[in-house]
Amino acid sequence: AYERMSRYFARKSNSVVVCVGYRLAPEHPHPAQFEDCLSATAHFLKTAQDYGVDPSRIVICGDSSGGTLTAAVAQALVNRRDLPKLRAQILIYPLLQYVDFDLPSYQQNKVVPLSKEQILLFSLKYLNKDLSLMEAIFKGCHIPEDLQLKYQKWVSPDYIPHEFKKRGYKPRTTHPFSKELNTLVKPLSDTVFSPLLAEDSVIAQLPETFLLTCEFDVLRDDGLLYKKRLEDHGIKVTWCHLQEGFHGIIFLAPYGGVIAFRS
Repeated sequence: AYERMSRYFARKSNSVVVCVGYRLAPEHPHPAQFEDCLSATAHFLKTAQDYGVDPSRIVICGDSSGGTLTAAVAQALVNRRDLPKLRAQILIYPLLQYVDFDLPSYQQNKVVPLSKEQILLFSLKYLNKDLSLMEAIFKGCHIPEDLQLKYQKWVSPDYIPHEFKKRGYKPRTTHPFSKELNTLVKPLSDTVFSPLLAEDSVIAQLPETFLLTCEFDVLRDDGLLYKKRLEDHGIKVTWCHLQEGFHGIIFLAPYGGVIAFRS
């Protein structure tokens, strides 16, 4: 699925591109995917010169759930003293949190490619959990009250600029916490699944970041919130927002001669 895109990026940017073929769920449940990406990145950082690559110029990149993995790997590497530092991270419409499924972008983009139901469907399959849990997770019943208060510092519609609420937004309704649900889906609050929930001490050490968001994408606000956190800690962020873009549009880049969008 990614070979044509990887070749396109290598050709257009004159770069060496390594595409990680991580193990897939359900045969290999979470966190196998993260562990594979972290291992591959660490190995390449150690052996970059064998591939004619300057180890000080390595950038990691991912789109959608690959953006989740990219952000999680970058966070896992901040305290590694045995490896060169990452030059940068590229996050293309990343999935970064499972705390609030009622952010403006979720409310506005119910009928565009990738729904919140699909996101949770795939995620619960990664965890090998029952899909009947979806409705309670959408309501936020999996997050204890004390953590809800903590996460509000980072995941809140209050931090979404007004211009992104113009297409409609209604504040979410709170629902009671379920300890049983929390136990069943605890990994969703882990920073491997939700890099937006990393502590400030980790965020402050992250590398320079390129962040791409699309207007017609339920994950748009995840990117906007991460952008704010990074910039609040002095991390340089290059932000590209595709006003007419939609989730998955990057797949069309190598096919510009056949099917084209202005984005």
